[in-house]
Amino acid sequence: MEESIQGLSTQEVMDRKECGDLGNIPGSITKTKAQILKENIFTLFNLLNFIIAALLFAVGAYSNMIFIVIIIVNIAIGIAQELKAKKLIDELSILNRPKAKLVRDGREIVVETGDVVIDDVMVLESGHQICNDGIVLDGMAEVNESLLTGESDAIIKTEGSELYSGSFVVSGKCYAKTTHVGSENYAVKLMEETKKTKRVSSELLGSMKQVTRFTSFLIVPLGILLFLQAITLRHVLVSEAIVSSSAALLGMLPKGLVLLIAVSLATGVIRLANMKILVQNIYSLETLAHVDVLCLDKTGTITDGKMKVKEVLPLSDSPIKKLSPLIQSYLAACDDNNATFQALQEYFGTNSVYQQAYKIPFSSLRKWGAVSFNSAGTVFIGAAERIMNVLPSAVEHQIEKGYRAVVIGFYDGEWDNERELPDEIKPMCAVILEDSIRKGTEKTLEYFRKEGVDVKIISGDHVKTVSKIAQKAGLKEWENAVDLSSFGEDTDYDSICMKYAVFARVTPKQKQLLVMAMKRAGHQVAMTGDGVNDLLALREADCSIAIAEGSDASRQISQIVLLDSDFANLPQVVLEGRKVINNVTRTAGVFFIKTIYSLLLSLFFLLFNMPFPFIPIQITLIDAFIEAYPSFLTIFESNTKKASRSFLRTALANAAPFALTITAGVIFISLTLPFETQQRQTIMYMLLILISMMSVIKSCMPFTKLRVFICVTMVFGAFGALWILPQLFEITALTTAMLSYIGKVFIGLLLFLTLLILMTNRKIVKLAKDK
Repeated sequence: MEESIQGLSTQEVMDRKECGDLGNIPGSITKTKAQILKENIFTLFNLLNFIIAALLFAVGAYSNMIFIVIIIVNIAIGIAQELKAKKLIDELSILNRPKAKLVRDGREIVVETGDVVIDDVMVLESGHQICNDGIVLDGMAEVNESLLTGESDAIIKTEGSELYSGSFVVSGKCYAKTTHVGSENYAVKLMEETKKTKRVSSELLGSMKQVTRFTSFLIVPLGILLFLQAITLRHVLVSEAIVSSSAALLGMLPKGLVLLIAVSLATGVIRLANMKILVQNIYSLETLAHVDVLCLDKTGTITDGKMKVKEVLPLSDSPIKKLSPLIQSYLAACDDNNATFQALQEYFGTNSVYQQAYKIPFSSLRKWGAVSFNSAGTVFIGAAERIMNVLPSAVEHQIEKGYRAVVIGFYDGEWDNERELPDEIKPMCAVILEDSIRKGTEKTLEYFRKEGVDVKIISGDHVKTVSKIAQKAGLKEWENAVDLSSFGEDTDYDSICMKYAVFARVTPKQKQLLVMAMKRAGHQVAMTGDGVNDLLALREADCSIAIAEGSDASRQISQIVLLDSDFANLPQVVLEGRKVINNVTRTAGVFFIKTIYSLLLSLFFLLFNMPFPFIPIQITLIDAFIEAYPSFLTIFESNTKKASRSFLRTALANAAPFALTITAGVIFISLTLPFETQQRQTIMYMLLILISMMSVIKSCMPFTKLRVFICVTMVFGAFGALWILPQLFEITALTTAMLSYIGKVFIGLLLFLTLLILMTNRKIVKLAKDK
């Protein structure tokens, strides 16, 4: 029937397009421009800042509103950076977008999925994603519907069977008439709902949500209490009460940190996009930076997947030439198009000498396929140990050398049992195949070994073949291999997942179970793959990585796609993730200092019925010169050491000594009262700036030329602004007595700070050892 399938004519396609029976071009994997604008503008932090600015405007405190300029600049930078990242990702995702293979006017063509119309005839082969619902017209294929149903077993589809978009062809080939396109497809609504409810796994995002919830819970009641205290207990003017309260509230908001995280992630994505690495989930950068177990598929990942026949070993008395017509007939009839069958077709050729009666597509689960011919018997092709119980020494020898072996067998009769093999198969020959290790693989594996990442190789091939490939690739534990085909259903994956480094004869379901076991053991797992047999494991992994040369299915569900299929680029993804985590963690402590001391001081001054000693314009100076300026210059540094696993804990631990020192200093000065109010507040502010600068200097250690430049310009910039515009910042001139007092208090605070840092570091080390 295959030859009679003509598909739609050009005119019929045009008629259907005019009627609107046309699919939609797949939506962008990135946020829309409207979403980017909304998420950068309409945030809780921005709302609180704009409310404070409105209150200051209402009482005429215009100079104290300068902080809103920084907020607007932050918003603009965040939007610009995300739009740039979106543009690059969208351009790369076009290359990654699945195409539809159709029959039109009697010939096969490839079109964008958005150009498919109702009644189009789709050509579906192994590895293809089914982009539209349809009904099988001809052929037979095994289809994986796990993304829709959750069931991992492949389903045989024959003439009349229904196909659903969102599923994938595991093996075989069929022709199907399109029944639904665009939003009418069965899977579209389901997938859209999944996109809405899917949780993003991100420690950075989760930490900032915790901080947001905590500060928003406190900021409103504290603001009201500070305002009421000033009005009712200290009887100050409304304008003065608002200015004083606003300064306390502004300090609690680590507003620049949210932008810092967004810009850092977007910058990493942009750098990778320029290397032809598509990051489909921006937070996967963060995930991969924490990975401590990397699972690799052998074929197509470690090797280039381009197999070729090395030699053919006869296993019967019949010469190969006599067997060729049967083998050629099998290869002409079968619809399998993976690397193994492409190599067989190139070596043996295809020729329909015998008429096909029934065929069973090759399956990675069964590890064999068969074609029955009218009055000529059945030819089987499959893994050597599946077709033969005992392998000849010549075949064993080739496998031990790292080559792959498939056996071609013959059964005298027709065979249509898709689950079992006949006992009377006569092996005809063993085909020895070889494939090449990808360039740079050895260096890549060595890099992960040095970085403490445990590398596992998981493959469906023979254990000796996989083990030898692992050896050639440079895996140190290549001999630590296991054949999972010998394990039953009650396998203890929790015990074997970390015991072995090489897993062979692994089914798609077993790959998934191995990844799940590693995650249960507390590991962060990344999985690379290129075929439909990797889908279940890719979905289960914390971070999924696909090779562009692989199947549509693996590329579509993976978080990261290596568009140039260069496995050697994988460490670069890890390095980018580490840059983001390390730079954000290092600078986050500076942002949290202000949050901590603002909260503590607000509570102190409430209890002691004293005014908050700082004003918004003073806090703005710290935001600009001590927080934003150093942080945003250093996030582009190449800090690629192993990332910390606890962002929030580390950031707060780094911030706590400085915040407590500032709190202690301000309270001490407030209670000792050696000067008049304005002088006392100036001293407090000077000490606040000095201790805050100390935190930046500490975060910049070890020093580089850039960091020295940042620290020097920070000091001169901040104090230069105070020297030029003392009235704007409401500080008084420093007298000799004030300088002397500042020096004495500063030395005392330095000793206090040193003690706190030593105690904090000791606690962090203890926690790390306990962990």
